Amino acid sequence: MKVVVKRRKFIYPIIKRLLGLILAIILLIILLPIMLIISICIKAESKGPILFKQQRVGKNGKIFDIYKFRSMQYGNDVHNINEENKITKVGRFIRKTSLDELPQLFNIIKGEMAFIGPRPWIIDYYQNFTKKQKDKVKVLPGITGLAQVSGRNEISILKKINYDLEYVNNISFILDLKIIYLTIKSLFLKENNEMSKKTIMEEINELKDNKRHMGE
Repeated sequence: MKVVVKRRKFIYPIIKRLLGLILAIILLIILLPIMLIISICIKAESKGPILFKQQRVGKNGKIFDIYKFRSMQYGNDVHNINEENKITKVGRFIRKTSLDELPQLFNIIKGEMAFIGPRPWIIDYYQNFTKKQKDKVKVLPGITGLAQVSGRNEISILKKINYDLEYVNNISFILDLKIIYLTIKSLFLKENNEMSKKTIMEEINELKDNKRHMGE
């Protein structure tokens, strides 16, 4: 029985990757007009690049650039914790509707992400994970995942990581279907998914404290 379970865990990620690649290409073709309109709106409202790139931690700890439509004003310093992000009008809309994440279809095609999986954390978070918490990078990170549909920014950073670990340890087709259903459901809810820079720093400090407490 254990052999069958291990075989399923080995085969399913391969099938999932293949299906994800095909779906990403199809969606990219279908959504290309919408992405073009968003690009024009971004350029019309403010100067600067259309896409926002940020380094994230992928499968097995590999660093990659995640793509999003730029939602902030040009020159906004994402590292300055004394100043909150300056979001544009177009940016506020595409964030609220999650349209800012459409360029991540390119990440999926490149094999850096999947539709479903643990959310790819920024490097500052990953560097403060315990050895056990780093197990979450055994699979491809996803655009949506168990942590995102289980409270998102309403739950603590440690709970988010625990949800990621739960997904990695129980990855299956049924679980992915459940996450897809909950993701679609959450799109109709008006939630504030933005995190302040202060909150991000607090979460990183909480991870540092937890790591020290675990003696690592």
